[in-house]
Amino acid sequence: MPLHTKSKTVTTWLALLLGSLGAHRFYLYGRRDVLAWLHPLPTLLGLVGAVRMQNLGQDDHAAWLLIPLLGLMLSISMLAAIVYGLTPDERWAERHNPCQPVQPTGWGPVIGVVIALLMGGTVLMGTLAFGGQMFFEYQIRGG
Repeated sequence: MPLHTKSKTVTTWLALLLGSLGAHRFYLYGRRDVLAWLHPLPTLLGLVGAVRMQNLGQDDHAAWLLIPLLGLMLSISMLAAIVYGLTPDERWAERHNPCQPVQPTGWGPVIGVVIALLMGGTVLMGTLAFGGQMFFEYQIRGG
């Protein structure tokens, strides 16, 4: 496999494991990809919110605003893993490896998609539940 060939399996797993930091986009499009550089900041802000809540408790309003960013970025990366993993091999080759013959991918992307579906659904539902809970608690307190 030549160096410039982009693997659908690697891309799917990068999106699954490090997608919230933009690793899959850096792999596909390089360091000049603007969208890849938009991933790390909201993810790190969400992590800051999680640390703030752990240290300061549930009354920290900044944490309420920051934690959903982490959930959103994780959900987006799981969606990217699903989309990449379910892209047909012919379309993948056409889009990312136009001068190469079609490479059958096997089970790697499929397993990544299944895990992304499980993790993505869990993270998305948790983020929605957390956001809803914080909103209604804020309303009850009269904030």
